[in-house]
Amino acid sequence: MCASSLAILSGITFPFVQSALLKLEGVPGRFELVPNEKGIVAIVDYAHTPEALRMVLKTAKDFTTGRLICVFGCGGDRDKSKRPIMGEIAGIFSDFCVITSDNPRTEDQKCISEEIEKGLLKTGCSYTVIENRMDAIKKAVSIYEIGDVIVIAGKGHECYQIIGSAKNYFNDKEIAQRIIQEL
Repeated sequence: MCASSLAILSGITFPFVQSALLKLEGVPGRFELVPNEKGIVAIVDYAHTPEALRMVLKTAKDFTTGRLICVFGCGGDRDKSKRPIMGEIAGIFSDFCVITSDNPRTEDQKCISEEIEKGLLKTGCSYTVIENRMDAIKKAVSIYEIGDVIVIAGKGHECYQIIGSAKNYFNDKEIAQRIIQEL
């Protein structure tokens, strides 16, 4: 908005600014829509902190006419105190959550999920735990109904997942797109 205003104040016509804005694609992994021909609304976002998750889910909730389905996890070997907070935030804004792995690193994924569940249980939100991130995304897509929105949070633009000491290729957007196409 600021750049648009400055452009117009500098003498660039509104129609030109408007046409330029229509060509913007956004920042990869930041509230990025997963393109598909099935009409499924799936969004990938890098939200991996409590405040970021809150903002992404709050924004998605504003235009969701059905259920908001959230797929997320928390990184291993990192700040454990945010896990129940993120679980509670996900439960407050979502209608259904799929707790999954993010980058568990050397930490046991089951322990990470249990810490997220502590916060989620406070909200009464329906949820499931699916450790394998690809299977978690499949679950979200499989229960999708018209009007729903799926938010896949945590990895955004990252194209890897760290499990143990192995860094494996994994791209939420590509995985979601492939799962949706296979429906």
